[in-house]
Amino acid sequence: MTTPSSAPDAPEVPAWERRFRAARVSLPDWAEDAPDRCVYVGNASGVFEVYAWDRATGEQRQVTRRTEGTSHAAIDPSGEWVWWFADTDGDEFGTWVREPFAGGADPEPAVPGLEPGYPAGLELGRGGTAVVGSSADDETTVWWATPGEAPRLLYRHAEQAEAAALSRDGSLLALDHSEHGDSRRTAVRVLRTADGSTVADLWDGPERGLGAIAFAPAVGDTRLLVEHERRGRPELLLWDVASGEQVELELDLPGELSADWYPDGAALLVVHEHAGRSTLHRYDLARRSLEDLPTPPGVVTAAGARPDGTVEYSWSSSEHPPVVRSTTGDVVLAPPGDPAPPSVPSEDVWVEGPGGRIHALLSRPAGEGPYPVVVDVHGGPTWHDTDSFAAGTAAWVDHGFAVLRVNYRGSTGYGTAWRDALEASVGLTELEDVVAVRDALVEQGVLDPERVVLAGGSWGGYLTLLGLGTSPDRWALGLAAVPVADYVAAYEDEMEPLKAFDRSLFGGSPAQVPEKYERASPITYVDAVRVPVLVMAGENDPRCPIRQIENYLARLAERGVPHEVYRYDAGHGSLVVEERIRQVRAELDFVRRQLPGAPAMTT
Repeated sequence: MTTPSSAPDAPEVPAWERRFRAARVSLPDWAEDAPDRCVYVGNASGVFEVYAWDRATGEQRQVTRRTEGTSHAAIDPSGEWVWWFADTDGDEFGTWVREPFAGGADPEPAVPGLEPGYPAGLELGRGGTAVVGSSADDETTVWWATPGEAPRLLYRHAEQAEAAALSRDGSLLALDHSEHGDSRRTAVRVLRTADGSTVADLWDGPERGLGAIAFAPAVGDTRLLVEHERRGRPELLLWDVASGEQVELELDLPGELSADWYPDGAALLVVHEHAGRSTLHRYDLARRSLEDLPTPPGVVTAAGARPDGTVEYSWSSSEHPPVVRSTTGDVVLAPPGDPAPPSVPSEDVWVEGPGGRIHALLSRPAGEGPYPVVVDVHGGPTWHDTDSFAAGTAAWVDHGFAVLRVNYRGSTGYGTAWRDALEASVGLTELEDVVAVRDALVEQGVLDPERVVLAGGSWGGYLTLLGLGTSPDRWALGLAAVPVADYVAAYEDEMEPLKAFDRSLFGGSPAQVPEKYERASPITYVDAVRVPVLVMAGENDPRCPIRQIENYLARLAERGVPHEVYRYDAGHGSLVVEERIRQVRAELDFVRRQLPGAPAMTT
C-alpha cells in the first residue's frame, strides 16, 4: 500500500488581488431615534450589498442579495425600516423598496404607486413618512409619501432638482434646483410638505452655486445649513428660512469646507479638504470657535457625530487601506477576514501650468526612475484625486509602474475658479494640464517618455480617448473605461441628469451649440489615434451608453488601429469584486502584451 503524495500548495494570491478581495465597509448610517440600529454597504459576500447592524447585540445581517449588488440604502428615524434602491443590472433606473430592520419579511415597495426613475434624493421622516425625488421623462418630480396613502406631488420641473433636507418635524423640505437652467450651480428652495407651497428661496446668481445640507436637529428650529461659493470656494452659512437671516461662517482654514450638525445642534462637524487631504473639526456655534479633532494624515471620506458627541469617520491614505474609526481611537466596525495589504505613500507634485499651479499625486514603485507610468485621469469631472487608498493604483505600483494622478482644471478641491475653468474648452482644458504635468516629470527624468500609458474611467476614460487623438505623440497606450467616445450620441442616450449636466457645461444641447460638442468629442479626432487602445464598456451604462462607444470602435476598426474591447453585463462600473479583478487583469494583460519594454508582469 502506498501513501498518496500531498497535493501541491495552491499558488499564493498576489497582493493586488488581495486588496480587491479584502472585505471593506462604508461608514454606518444610524437611525436618529434608535442610534444602535445602523445600515452600511460592504463586500464581505464578494458583492457590495446592504447590511443591517444592531450595535446593542452585535448582530449583523445581510439585507440585499442581488447579482449586480446594491449601493444605495437608508434607515428610517425609528430604526424599524431599511430602504434600498432596486435598479436593473446596474442601470440606475428603478424604485425604492423597504424591509424590516430585523428581517423576516420580503422587501416591499417603499412608496406604492410611484413610477420608476433615476433617484433624485431621499429624505426619511418620522411616522413612516418620506420625501422621494425621481428623475425621468425630461423632468424631476418630488413626492411626499405617507403610509397607507397615495404619494402626493410636491414639486415638478423640467430642469433637474434634488430633495436635499427635511426638517426634524417633517414640515419643511429643502430642494436644490436648477430652474435657472444650470444644474452645476443650484439654488435652494424650501417648501411646506403639507401642500408644496414655497417658504423661502435662495439663489446667488448664475456664477455661484448653493446646496442645502441639513436642517438643525431640533423640532421647530428653522435654521438650514447651506454650502455656498460667495468667496470663490465651498464654505458654510446658516440660513433661518423663517426669518430670512443668513450667517456666513468664516473659518480660518484653506481649501474647501463641508459640514453637518452635531446631534445637539450646538456645533457643526466640519470636514476640511486641502491639496488632496482632509481634517476634521468641531465648530462651536455659540463661541464661534474651531477645535481640531484627532485624525491621522490622509483622507476622511465620510464622518458623523454620534449622540454622545464622539465622531465616527471612514479614513484611508495611499499607503493604508480604509478603516472606520472613532475619535475615541477605536475601530468602529472591522470587516471579516484579512485586511488589505498596504501600498506605498503618494507624494505631492506641483507644476506650473497654462492656467496656474497644478497639483498631482505620484506613487512610485521600487527602484530608480525614469519609470514606466500610468497617467490615471480621474472621472467627474467634478471630482478630484486624493491621498486615499486605491487598489487599482496599488496594482500598477506592484507591477513596476509609477502612477500619476493629476487634478486638472475642472477638478473640485481647489476653488470654484479652478473647477469651472474647463468651460472655456471642455476636455481640451483638462488635457492641457495633464500634458503639462506629464512633460514636466519627463523633463525631470522621473518618467520614461516611451512608456507612458494614458488611462481613466468615466470622464477620465473620455479624456483618455480625447488625449490619444489630440496629443498622440505623448502616449504609448490608452486604457479607457466606460468613456464618452462620441459626445453627440452619448447625449442622445444618456440618463436625464447627465443631459442636464452637459447642457450646463456646454451652454446648451448639441442642437444648440453643435460646434462645442464637436470640438470636445473624441470621435472628432479618432483619425489621429495611432497607439493600441483597450476600451471597457458596461452593457447597461446610463451615463456613458454603449452605442456611442460602438460608434468610436467602428471608426478605429475602419482605420486598422489595434484595439480591444472588454464588455461586461452591468452599468457604469461593477459592484462585483471578481468582476473588478477581471477588469484589472485585462488591463494588466493588455499592457504586458502591447507596451514595448513593459516591466515583468503577472496577470
